[in-house]
Amino acid sequence: MSSIAIVGGHGKIALQAARLLVDDGHQVSSLIRNPDQSDDITGTGAVPVIADVEHQSTEEIIETLAGHDAVIFAAGAGGGDADRTFAVDRDAAIRCIDAASANSIKRFVLVSYYGASVDHGVSTDDSFYAYAEAKGEADQYLRASDLDWTIVGPSSLSDEAGSGSIVTKAQGADRETTTSRANVAAVIVASLATPATISQMIEFTDGDTPIAQALAG
Repeated sequence: MSSIAIVGGHGKIALQAARLLVDDGHQVSSLIRNPDQSDDITGTGAVPVIADVEHQSTEEIIETLAGHDAVIFAAGAGGGDADRTFAVDRDAAIRCIDAASANSIKRFVLVSYYGASVDHGVSTDDSFYAYAEAKGEADQYLRASDLDWTIVGPSSLSDEAGSGSIVTKAQGADRETTTSRANVAAVIVASLATPATISQMIEFTDGDTPIAQALAG
């Protein structure tokens, strides 16, 4: 059994990942900024932790993450305001990476998106630019860290039922195919149990290969 912290614990993917992890016997702390969301967290079997990482210092996040064995960063500003996108998707992610390292928490899974890169090519006048820039820089920072990292990069998300099967970019995924949030949650959980995913960015869509098999390959 491991103790796992999920940053951005009230997101649709995070809630499903928490439930899967608890079902697997792990202790899960779900970080949320709104205490009103606590009942949703306890409903998954996880423990709600009130922590607004957008505004916490690295030192405060170090204290919040102390005692955990792994961190999942699933927080996001949700688009819209560019300043907040940079504050959450990039800056808070970087502080969480630093906090994990300071706590000697080696395992870190970061939720990004299919095609994320510092060389994303998105125009500065595109509404997607701030998100692409923030994710690309956070991903790059994690790659350069001393952590055992995995970057999870799904294509456009849907609320379809999880099939338990995906196809990765390396296996010929069509980026235009959607990915269910349930499958993303399952990939996050499976990544933590699959050493082959360490130091890997997994870009994927819904597909026909069972998740465990796809990740092992």
